[in-house]
Amino acid sequence: MCEFCQEHGEGKKWYLQMKNYSRALLLEELSEEKQKIVGTKTRGEWVRNFFNSFTFQKQDEKSNPQTQSTEPPQPPPTEEQITKHSQVVHFGQVLPIEDVEAVIDMVNNITRLPCGCRYITTGKADERYCFGVSIGPLGTKGTAPDSSFEILTKQDAKKLFHKFDKEGLMHSIWTGVSPYIIGLCNCDHDCGAYRYYIEKNGAPIFFRAEYICQTDWNLCTGCKSCMKQCQFAAMYYSSTNTKVYIEPTKCFGCGVCRTACKKNAITLMPREKNKEAANIWLKK
Repeated sequence: MCEFCQEHGEGKKWYLQMKNYSRALLLEELSEEKQKIVGTKTRGEWVRNFFNSFTFQKQDEKSNPQTQSTEPPQPPPTEEQITKHSQVVHFGQVLPIEDVEAVIDMVNNITRLPCGCRYITTGKADERYCFGVSIGPLGTKGTAPDSSFEILTKQDAKKLFHKFDKEGLMHSIWTGVSPYIIGLCNCDHDCGAYRYYIEKNGAPIFFRAEYICQTDWNLCTGCKSCMKQCQFAAMYYSSTNTKVYIEPTKCFGCGVCRTACKKNAITLMPREKNKEAANIWLKK
């Protein structure tokens, strides 16, 4: 299992541990070390700041004059430093639809909100692919004008995630000062996290899923429909065998390829059961 499962999940899936959604965790005072890293005294303060900046970024912010710094320029952080910093502040993991539904069943606050990533990458301010989740009364409601939030029932949230699943959007879960969990997202080319990590080969900022996908060649007809869904270039077609092969070391385990397979030839398997992929959580 990923290191968050060992550190924050007692050897179980960290995102299915109720304590990681608790109001006590949200309101507790952070250690001095974490305060220096995240810039706030509590997770609650950080969450408020995050959602306000995430959903209401202004296009003219970059044009504002900046005060010239008198500090000498610092060397850019290494990839390892970026990942370690992100793991403290705001980190994610890919989830298949089954685990998304398990999370939704656990929480009692689900709010759909505009995606800040897509505002930056596409200029569209109301693309609602992000979902705030919590079990306490605070949640994300009240952190920004109510007009930007849609309060959803569990049933409605699941319907939307299944819709996105069919569209080929990979699902992910995110922390707000780890291990506190603040949201579920649906990512593709327009998502900033996906672009930075996957397309631009940046520092890892989310774990692969606890699973990988595999193809049953007894069922696969070689139609290649599933290949259109894969966002991680993990699927290959064999013209000799007229079958699709999934490379386990490249698979992120999102499982969205399954929705395109009419023969149910693709299944999830625990990552730990595949020797090649068992310890691949970030980059190889």
